[in-house]
Amino acid sequence: MSMNELELKRSSLAMSGQMEMLTFYLSDGELYAINVFKIIEVMECPSKVIKMPHSHPAVKGTISFRDKSVAVIDLSESLQLAPVDYKNTISYIIVCEYYNMIHGFLINSPNVLINRGWDELHKPSAAMASTACLVALAYADDGKTIQLLDVEKIIAEVIGVDSELSDESADNIKKEAAGVNLKDYTLLLVDDSKSALIMLKSIVDKIGVSTVTMDSAVDALKFLEEMPDDAPATDKFAMIISDVEMPGMDGFTFTRKIKSNPKLSGLYIALHSSMSNESNTLKAKQVGADDFVPKFRPDELTTKILARIHSIAKSN
Repeated sequence: MSMNELELKRSSLAMSGQMEMLTFYLSDGELYAINVFKIIEVMECPSKVIKMPHSHPAVKGTISFRDKSVAVIDLSESLQLAPVDYKNTISYIIVCEYYNMIHGFLINSPNVLINRGWDELHKPSAAMASTACLVALAYADDGKTIQLLDVEKIIAEVIGVDSELSDESADNIKKEAAGVNLKDYTLLLVDDSKSALIMLKSIVDKIGVSTVTMDSAVDALKFLEEMPDDAPATDKFAMIISDVEMPGMDGFTFTRKIKSNPKLSGLYIALHSSMSNESNTLKAKQVGADDFVPKFRPDELTTKILARIHSIAKSN
């Protein structure tokens, strides 16, 4: 199957409200998973892993993958488990794309591919999510717990993610703010990943726009639907920026429900995802989203937020 065919297959799956995940084992023998949408290839760990000086302990080094140098992160060690003994045992690397970069994740062994509806994924407790870098829990056919990893948080902690605005963007904010009180505008930020939500809020805070944050699309939709008629959501929020991958309700479903509700359909929604391929931009349009912004591109996000506010200011 070609990459285009694979993307179409996964797009159709996502549009049906389901996620395909690869389950695998780490050094503790427990079952973990990540979204297949982000996986490029699963490969046996090569014998040659080039160590990187002054890197995080969980970064085992780099490998050559399709003529590119890819950093390899030991997922077990990133979760403070015993490291994978890749030098003396057969182990595997899941090669993925996040934030428009290729990353390799070292695991003990892959298990199976399974499909689950977003409503079959359950939010872990706050303590579990924080300490174990989890975004959701699911269950295998035999009842065994599957821990869906917050890979965005792992990357942020191990490698780091650029959430700083360029000098050009900072200057642009000053220009766009002329005659406009940015604090008068409020954005609703929705993301189940605590680390992603913190980084997103940090970017918006630097712009000077007010924010309301929520870590669940289910809760966000309920909040919007329950806003009183004399203070509607369409007046309150200049823009909603929502993640796509979320337990309980994904961003595509969240968008569809908002756009099909006459009370909420006027809300401006930008979907925000580390799954930044072309098919996701197309899916965002198909469900009625007004825009799609890949994670994490602070300058691009800033430009879109300012353009939206400027549009509102001109129409008032």
